[in-house]
Amino acid sequence: MFNSLSLKVIIFGFIFTFFSSFGQSFFLGLFNSSIRETLSITHGQFGSIYASATLLSSFLLIWVGKKIDDINIFKFAFYVTLLLSFSCYFFSNISSIAFLFIAVFLMRFSGQGLMSHTATTTITRYFTISRGKALSAGWFGLSTAEFILPILIVYLLTITAWQNIWISISILTLIFLPLASFFLIKKLDFDTREQVDFDNAGIKEIKQWQRIEVIKDYRFYIICLNMLAMPWIATGVFVYQSFITDAKEWGSFVIAQSFMVYSILSVVTLLGSGFLIDKFTSRKLLIFMNIPLMFSTLVLFYFDNPITSFIFLGLIGISNGLANVLGSSTWAEIYGVKFIGSIKALTTALMVFSTAFGTALFGFLIDRGFSIEQIAMVSFIYIFISLVLLFFVRNKLNPLYI
Repeated sequence: MFNSLSLKVIIFGFIFTFFSSFGQSFFLGLFNSSIRETLSITHGQFGSIYASATLLSSFLLIWVGKKIDDINIFKFAFYVTLLLSFSCYFFSNISSIAFLFIAVFLMRFSGQGLMSHTATTTITRYFTISRGKALSAGWFGLSTAEFILPILIVYLLTITAWQNIWISISILTLIFLPLASFFLIKKLDFDTREQVDFDNAGIKEIKQWQRIEVIKDYRFYIICLNMLAMPWIATGVFVYQSFITDAKEWGSFVIAQSFMVYSILSVVTLLGSGFLIDKFTSRKLLIFMNIPLMFSTLVLFYFDNPITSFIFLGLIGISNGLANVLGSSTWAEIYGVKFIGSIKALTTALMVFSTAFGTALFGFLIDRGFSIEQIAMVSFIYIFISLVLLFFVRNKLNPLYI
């Protein structure tokens, strides 16, 4: 199915999405209690710091992420690796609120932002007819991390200080990622593409949109409303998992164990969605993306039994598997790949911004006495409205053909 260069691009994407997990909310949320205890701060204070640092990283990502269209991908990946390693080391030295802000900013910018942006932009730009399957395989790296790391970190926190964990991650990143990048993409540039005979493949060439044109397209905003539901709601859940656990009386290991179900269903959905996207297109699948997420909010609203934690996170995992692939392939299908780096820099920045919004909103509501059930209903209303808007424009998502 894939030649050797294609496989190298996919493996590169897998590794970089795996390492992006260190800046993802599900991972940082595992250290929520430890950091709050170290600094003696509340849920709301942590959320405000987390959100403002994430917000800053999203603004910077719009500019820095665009550079991937202009710089050799190996050099770009190397710079991102150095930044991630430094960020992890800095995170291990948090000793004040100011250090927490800087550390979260660095981790969100380098990990969640640039690592995932580098992986998905490389795959999206390289592949054409196999883009869905390639993105599925690449995002499998993050799903693998989501399966392994929660239980591993919860265990490690019982035997060592959280600072030691971050120092180890920093060293691992600095040693492994440059070597992986060298062997996988040293000779790759963005003019190297999956070879496609457009005439024989029955594929028409589409208009290549610049970012300024995309910003003027009303469809972009309706799609974004749907794309951003998963990041802000899931981030709120991950960052405040200890609050949910306490409110539902699930016990300290239930959420961590439920992440395994979340990860498994994310992987299953990833693998299935790649084939479905290549067959039916992302545009037709987009309407289904947030339906499991919407049902997950209802589960959180109505049920308290610990077993529902697995159902709750399992449904989020299904939407996550769809969102990871659709979040990259949809833009390429509608707007082309020539300027996909700058377009995805914007959409990734919006995604990071939405995680800041989710963190701030959850923290704000928690500090004002909202129950987790009330927060779940707020999330449900947002998803429902965005789905209704998408339903009305679902037949207008076709690209412009040359």
